[in-house]
Amino acid sequence: MRQIVLDTETTGINPKLGNRIIEIGCVELNNRMLTGNNFHVYINPERDSEEGALNVHGLTTEFLSDKPKFHQIVDDLRAYIQGAEVIIHNAPFDLGFLNHEFKLLNLPDFSSHIGGVIDTLVHAKELHPGKRNSLDALCDRYGVSNSHRKLHGALLDAELLADVYLSMTRGQNSLGMDAEEEVVSGAELLEPVPLADIIFLPATEDELAAHAATLAGLDKAVKGQCIWTATTTPQVAA
Repeated sequence: MRQIVLDTETTGINPKLGNRIIEIGCVELNNRMLTGNNFHVYINPERDSEEGALNVHGLTTEFLSDKPKFHQIVDDLRAYIQGAEVIIHNAPFDLGFLNHEFKLLNLPDFSSHIGGVIDTLVHAKELHPGKRNSLDALCDRYGVSNSHRKLHGALLDAELLADVYLSMTRGQNSLGMDAEEEVVSGAELLEPVPLADIIFLPATEDELAAHAATLAGLDKAVKGQCIWTATTTPQVAA
């Protein structure tokens, strides 16, 4: 499955008041794996950013003055996102701006080019009701480092959101997810291995600690005990 994690920066918070997109950042996932095939562009909005927005992203009118206008990048964007499932944090905000930009060019809505939307803010509120679910809060909750994030940036935020999304949705399938399975025939499984050829290396303290941390993460993801801790933790008599 092809998924695109997307974020935008804008000149303000309301496209109906003439605010425009100034940056788009996209990170591609294929079968939950980062591919490195990202999309990133700065855009000249032909207007100044509002003070509040400028304090968030720091992209000045001078910096954006020589960047392409939206109509110059829209075809590349449409080709990149075509048919993909798009992952956005607080999707109505970004989709509202993207659909507005497409409408200004008399193009079908951005939403009509994609294969669906996952709003990670909605998902986070379902998983963590009553808690802060901003991107920064989710980074802290899932152990995603954002110490290098001084200002908001569309590509940086998309990269952080990709890590958060993978952590938030991994469940118990995270163990060994990235490893390719080795196909072994039945005959190979039945072939005995001489005891003299078996080398036993006990786990180090660091390896045991890492193993315990992984199990704790799985327990947290399933909101209880995963199968490994459930079968290895002694049952306490009532």
